Amino acid sequence: MNTDKIFAEAIANEYAPKNASKVLALKKLDRKAKRKANVFAYTFGTLMALVLGVGLCLSMGVLGVGPAMMTVGIVVGAVGLIGVGVNYPVYRRLLESGKNKYAFEIVQLAKEISEGAK
Repeated sequence: MNTDKIFAEAIANEYAPKNASKVLALKKLDRKAKRKANVFAYTFGTLMALVLGVGLCLSMGVLGVGPAMMTVGIVVGAVGLIGVGVNYPVYRRLLESGKNKYAFEIVQLAKEISEGAK
């Protein structure tokens, strides 16, 4: 095998103009269907993990002193726990709705690609 030829072709393919293929359009639609759910899950999950951490710090006395702060910490921590627990089911519902929204277009494009490959 001529490795120089393979290497040269790989580099040439990097710099060759890219045609907007149906596979790229299919990948874009797939990412678009999942984007809303992913953004929500990462943002909400991060915020609720921070709320949970603040609640733990308050209840252990790291941020506040006294039984009142401990009570507030327990409440804040419980809110964080509930938020973290709810994150995945909400993500699944948003993902399902995004997939349902773009399902027809994705299936049509996938059929075109599979029929063209035959």
